Amino acid sequence: MGRRARGRRFQQRPQGAEDGAEGGGKRREAGWEGGYPEIVKENKLFEHYYQELKIVPEGEWDQFMEALREPLPATLRITGYKSHAKEILHCLKNKYFKELEDLEVDGQKVEVPQPLSWYPEELAWHTNLSRKILRKSPQLEKFHQFLVSETESGNISRQEAVSMIPPLLLNAHPHHKILDMCAAPGSKTTQLIEMLHADMNVPFPEGFVIANDVDNKRCYLLVHQAKRLSSPCIMVVNHDASSIPRLTIDVNGKKEILFYDRILCDVPCSGDGTMRKNIDVWKKWTTLNSLQLHGLQLRIATRGAEQLVEGGRMVYSTCSLNPIEDEAVIASLLEKSEGALELADVSSELPGLKWMPGITQWKVMTKDGQWFSEWEAVPHGRHTQIRPTMFPPKDPERLQAMHLERCLRILPHHQNTGGFFVAVLVKKSSMPWNKRPPKLQGEPREPVRSGPTDPAELESKPAGGIDDTEITERAENVENNGSKKDGVCGPPPSKKMKLFGFKEDPFVFIPEDDPLFPPIHCAASKTCLGFWVNPIELRRRDRTAERVPKFYALDPSFPKMNLLTRTTEGKKRQLYMVSKELRNVLLNNSERVKVINTGIKVWCRNNSGEEFDCAFRLAQEGIYTLYPFINSRIITVSMEDVKILLTQENPFFRKLSSETYSQAKDLAKGSIVLKYEPDPTKPDTLQCPIVLCGWRGKASIRTFVPKNERLHYLRMMGLEVLAEKKKEGAILAPESAGGSGPPEAEEAGAEHGVEPAASPSVDAAPGPDPAEGALPR
Repeated sequence: MGRRARGRRFQQRPQGAEDGAEGGGKRREAGWEGGYPEIVKENKLFEHYYQELKIVPEGEWDQFMEALREPLPATLRITGYKSHAKEILHCLKNKYFKELEDLEVDGQKVEVPQPLSWYPEELAWHTNLSRKILRKSPQLEKFHQFLVSETESGNISRQEAVSMIPPLLLNAHPHHKILDMCAAPGSKTTQLIEMLHADMNVPFPEGFVIANDVDNKRCYLLVHQAKRLSSPCIMVVNHDASSIPRLTIDVNGKKEILFYDRILCDVPCSGDGTMRKNIDVWKKWTTLNSLQLHGLQLRIATRGAEQLVEGGRMVYSTCSLNPIEDEAVIASLLEKSEGALELADVSSELPGLKWMPGITQWKVMTKDGQWFSEWEAVPHGRHTQIRPTMFPPKDPERLQAMHLERCLRILPHHQNTGGFFVAVLVKKSSMPWNKRPPKLQGEPREPVRSGPTDPAELESKPAGGIDDTEITERAENVENNGSKKDGVCGPPPSKKMKLFGFKEDPFVFIPEDDPLFPPIHCAASKTCLGFWVNPIELRRRDRTAERVPKFYALDPSFPKMNLLTRTTEGKKRQLYMVSKELRNVLLNNSERVKVINTGIKVWCRNNSGEEFDCAFRLAQEGIYTLYPFINSRIITVSMEDVKILLTQENPFFRKLSSETYSQAKDLAKGSIVLKYEPDPTKPDTLQCPIVLCGWRGKASIRTFVPKNERLHYLRMMGLEVLAEKKKEGAILAPESAGGSGPPEAEEAGAEHGVEPAASPSVDAAPGPDPAEGALPR
């Protein structure tokens, strides 16, 4: 653009635009910040609706509204099943929380975080800091980095306080089969996994968690959350919760329907209890959201009740305060169950939690403010929008028998939380439509009666309509077809089920006689590696089999039938492991369920594995599950050794203790286990065991541990990890080309997010060691 053109353009600028600062000031005065209008936290319809329903105690309305307009405080939960939960709690209390004392941010005094009074063992904490201040404030950078790093390594979950309530009320135990119907993004799912692993000495609990979500993309977020806890007892599936298929399992050679001991039914909702963090709700809120979601919520809850075992417990929850999504769904479910379900009294299960009892009377309001107190008063033109199940039961005796007051409604101003609703249901008997007697051999089944004509009956019609006997018969027919490959659990055929999202790789269980397994168990030989050897050599080796040294020397109790891969062709690069109960589920339901992910990685193949005594190296992700079965290649290390191994690239043997060297010197090159055992006579040292994957090189040892997990262990040992800004480079130094581990192992580590130990900014950070060669002095 020439000078004259620029001049003409300048003259054409509108009046008042000459001064950019003045224009910016006018925009700010108009309520604009960063180009977006400021959301006014007002909604007259919302206030009118909830004042009319009287869900807030008299005299507390102003406090209720004031709390809703305040930002939601940050809350965190320490992962309870990890053996180092107490160490993290000690670190938080004695280091990070103390640094927050007498600190001011933007003129506001920072309150020292306090434990949630109702959460067991002080494992959940809250502070008056909002998430925004926590992210942006320079004074809180160290604390924020700690939270981010520990969250990534699965030791802390940053979760809203009220979101922690449903899993606690579910009261799950390690032997329970659990279904999480609407699981994404996964914070509640991780709580359930923790409950399964209450006893860390049991690598494979009898129970499992099946986590479902209808949104394919959110399923992968769910996988990411679940993977942080490294459990072999979690399976992520992708289905519409209102029609999630019934699964079957093999029990003593007979196919039986899988009924769940615990079901979490955290349904999609209008979310008006989340106004403190989702401020868009202020301007978008209308009663229409609740009216549209009510039917879906009821169908999901009904489907959950169908799949619950007798005596089992189901928790229904929403982050909405609206009785149309809360008590109306529960009342309708109880009514259609005809006594099969009842509300449990959980008032004493979380001492310290403040809640309001469920209400027994409510009205329905349209989006334009018209009220209806009974179904009969609703005009015919509104019948598609307003349904009979949205109203409370008319019969006072039936209403009283439901005990709706046992529901819990959490109000934001009582304990500085979000709004929430929870109801706990217990199943006393089969649902009415599942009580048909089984068909006798050779006797025709009784015809099914014609469908209901009354609108109230139509609304309460169950999602399924097939009895348990018929489902079992169908399952057996599918099995007897013999159309699927043994041990291969792939995506279902397109004719059986429409696939959404990405096509998943199959889950292939490794047969016990697979040539893949011997090289993992015993030392390398042509026989073990699956290569041909001449018969004379083979007979000689058979005679001396007892003298063949073991590599990992796996315990005879090791469940190798639970190992699986994700490919049917080519080399198997990654080996995963699931519990035997999930194996049962996978093998018997591959035709009817879309599995997104299951199992934890326990071994990775080296690209040139034949050069070493074993083609597979251990993976840190599954080491805590695998370690109890490994009897060889275990090196016990001291705390000082752990510090050196986690802060230096390839420390020579001479840098480690003499005890460590004496254990490592006779081991062949390859993958090893590094185990730290706490010393109870030294209470000031780290008091939780640590298990690390490593590699024994020619004259050095290196660790293969993810960055955040490495930083976690260093923090627990009292080493201050200095936070470096991204523009100054990563916290960890780049990998050295001359590492002791094989290049292929390094490549695999980089590909899958596992980095060998480098030098965080701790005490001293020496550069990489020169090429190996010299033995330790």
